[in-house]
Amino acid sequence: MEFNLYLPQMRMSFEHIVTRARAAEHAGFDGITSMDHLAPPLAESQPMYEAVVTSTWLAAHTERLRVGSLVLCEAFRHPAVLARQVVSLDHASGGRYELGIGWGSVPNELLMFGVGSTEARGRVQRLRETLEVLRALWAGEVVDYDGEFHHLKGARQEPKPLGRIPIIIGGTGPKTLELVREFADWWNLQTGVLGTIDELRAQVGDARASIQQMVALVRRGDDREEVTALAMRRFGRSRPVIGTAPELVDHFGRMSEQGIERVYTWFTDFAPAETLAEFGEDVITPLGHQQGLRI
Repeated sequence: MEFNLYLPQMRMSFEHIVTRARAAEHAGFDGITSMDHLAPPLAESQPMYEAVVTSTWLAAHTERLRVGSLVLCEAFRHPAVLARQVVSLDHASGGRYELGIGWGSVPNELLMFGVGSTEARGRVQRLRETLEVLRALWAGEVVDYDGEFHHLKGARQEPKPLGRIPIIIGGTGPKTLELVREFADWWNLQTGVLGTIDELRAQVGDARASIQQMVALVRRGDDREEVTALAMRRFGRSRPVIGTAPELVDHFGRMSEQGIERVYTWFTDFAPAETLAEFGEDVITPLGHQQGLRI
């Protein structure tokens, strides 16, 4: 099982973001992942950095971590611009960039900034077109494309990607599952659908399963009630998993047995270095040892 640090790039400086990224790298995390919004959901007045710029900065200040967003909103970028940005990051990072992409989780945001329709059918169709355009441009083809939303004539871009750029798509709706099956390397899930994962898996082809999980680690010496109260006050509606390191090893071990291969961990204490270090030592390392023994 891989662990990515999910770290929304809001209410902290780039210096603090990089400090957490380096701590995550040292602790054994495989990647760091930001969000993509034009305004932070439910916190529109708070400061936040742009997603692609954040990924670029993190790639430049880390050595091993994969970087990306969960997920970029397709409506914010023309596919030709996005194709160029992603290949540039692919080359700059030495192949460490991953493209998480979706059709927008906050419809009112699209309306607020006037960047696309809030109607679901059009949004999912536009995402399909973007994925088709990306695939063609990355192949180095001369692209003629006449879709409902996107139109290209004699378009071509160089350089090509260094290799295959991983694509992450999340969701469980029928149209989204079609896109996962056709385009995605990773299929991202919400914790609430774990009970039906076996039924859904047959619809996503070879895509590997990942999940986003809100986590409150009860660190050595912490008061459990205080940790719980803080986590619930900040993120109670997200139903965080709360536990000591051994409890989290059991929790994620059960997920691994269900076929989850990656967890995007979103820490309720905003991921200070001490939390990342203890999680790496007492959760990531023991899980890796257990899985190695099973292999």
